[in-house]
Amino acid sequence: MIKMIAFDFDGTIADTIPMCIEVFKKAMLPYSGYELTNNEIIQTFGLNEIGMVKALAKDNWKSALRDFYIYYEKMHDSCRTPFPQICDMIEYLKEKNILVPLITGKGQKSYDISLKKLELENCFSDVMVGAETRNNKADSISKLLEKYAIKKDEFYYVGDAASDINACREVGVTCLSAAWSGSADLEKLKKINPDYIFFNIVSLRIFLESLFVLP
Repeated sequence: MIKMIAFDFDGTIADTIPMCIEVFKKAMLPYSGYELTNNEIIQTFGLNEIGMVKALAKDNWKSALRDFYIYYEKMHDSCRTPFPQICDMIEYLKEKNILVPLITGKGQKSYDISLKKLELENCFSDVMVGAETRNNKADSISKLLEKYAIKKDEFYYVGDAASDINACREVGVTCLSAAWSGSADLEKLKKINPDYIFFNIVSLRIFLESLFVLP
């Protein structure tokens, strides 16, 4: 019996990854001296924004982080809505008494900005944010399992990245791969998680609804 379904944020709840990449390009330009490539930025994914800025701006990271938050809040106006149908699905899970936490690599401040812009402040039962020095999603999953005394087979995580699959496997839980964002690496997801890849939110909801149908 499933008791908890946790969600990633960027690329899963909302199409924020392109915006995030553009924010980093603009914020880092005065410190790098050139416009960073998408790949240079993506290589730092898994860290929260503080860790990413430290990796990209080096000694000037404090000033760069200040600029990052200014751009992040301003440019988030281009992304003011979650993916269609994601909120309805989350409400459906809550009606089934499923705990729905958020486990994100974002830092607390960027998370706060995003949840306010998207009007999702009261959406999740718990929020686990990212760390500066490493991808800490496996730790966050373990903490939630312990907090609620939930068994590993009673938990699913919905995320769009290969690193989400790896974090879930580290803990021994199932990752449902969200492949509805244009930023998702479809070939990689198909290769490493072929049994649990969902190309749209409707197909994921059908799968989740099947979990609550009595045999």
